[in-house]
Amino acid sequence: MAEAAQGRVQAAVESAVQELERERIRGLQGTMFRCSARCCEDSTASMQQVQRCIERCHAPLAQAQAIVTAELESFQDRLSRCTLHCNDKAKDALDAGTAETKVRGQLDACLAACGNDHVRLVPAMAKKMKDSLGALQQ
Repeated sequence: MAEAAQGRVQAAVESAVQELERERIRGLQGTMFRCSARCCEDSTASMQQVQRCIERCHAPLAQAQAIVTAELESFQDRLSRCTLHCNDKAKDALDAGTAETKVRGQLDACLAACGNDHVRLVPAMAKKMKDSLGALQQ
């Protein structure tokens, strides 16, 4: 992908994930650790009971991580399909005899468009993840 477009996509995704981590994930982590500590403070519980208790405490965070991972993978898949489409178009143009310099320019323009399109998708993706994580906290 054209470097500038790739950088914009990466920066937008990183910013969204950092905000999500601050606003949603850290709260889930704190809750998980406090819950796990309470499990360990139960001196009457068996080792298996404590382990099950800790696993229950970890479940919401594991769900949150799965939500974020799935959404980011979906985003990456869409971006990959877009870049593959650009590469296919460039290969077809070369095969049709178009000059390499012209094809390179078309490829860069196509890749930049992919990047710009996907930067615009980041806010909706971030909102979807926040909403899903917010539902976990209730």
